[in-house]
Amino acid sequence: MKFLIDFFPVLLFFVAYKVYDIYVATAVAIAASVLQVGWLRLRHRRTETMHLVTLGLLVVFGGLTIALQDRTFIMWKPSVVNWLFAAAFLASHFIGERPLIQRMMSHAIEVPARIWRRLNLLWVLFFVLSGLANLYVASGFFSIEQVLIQASGLAEIDLAHCSDHFSGDLLALCQDAQQREATWVNFKLFGMMGLTIAFVIGQAFYLARHIKDPEQQPTETD
Repeated sequence: MKFLIDFFPVLLFFVAYKVYDIYVATAVAIAASVLQVGWLRLRHRRTETMHLVTLGLLVVFGGLTIALQDRTFIMWKPSVVNWLFAAAFLASHFIGERPLIQRMMSHAIEVPARIWRRLNLLWVLFFVLSGLANLYVASGFFSIEQVLIQASGLAEIDLAHCSDHFSGDLLALCQDAQQREATWVNFKLFGMMGLTIAFVIGQAFYLARHIKDPEQQPTETD
């Protein structure tokens, strides 16, 4: 349930994009993220830092996307979010008595301290690689967009109506850019979700090997 709630804004972003365009989808994602944080606040009387950070960056990058009509900002946002989380997890590895992943999960599971620290570094690596993967997919759009802008002489490109504005080679470039944008949107939902699910499953198997069994703990003898 919590996993679905975490991906709620991304899911609505995907649906709105398929029905309208990336700018409407960005506005929908901002509204969904506000609702997400508000609902969690009302239900649990607290708000997780990760949700607040995501909301703040979505408002900033999404707001710039809408105000400037520039997709670049919203496409960079997942990478920035992941790298900020990586920095937070890495900082907790050296600051404080417990790494961040242990603070988040130790109430539900007990494993040796070295396992928590190792898992914390694995989360750092996961966030770094996720940010790079997002940027790699987005870069395909960035490159073709620049070619289209230079070839057409237009500062803004309406990808939703390529055939209304272009023909010939420019139409082919516009359609290519449109496809690459759609590829990034698909990756944002299915790719990032798939990577997260795979990592969480791997984490579960890893932790299962090191869970402390209370019945096997040494007991005091008279």
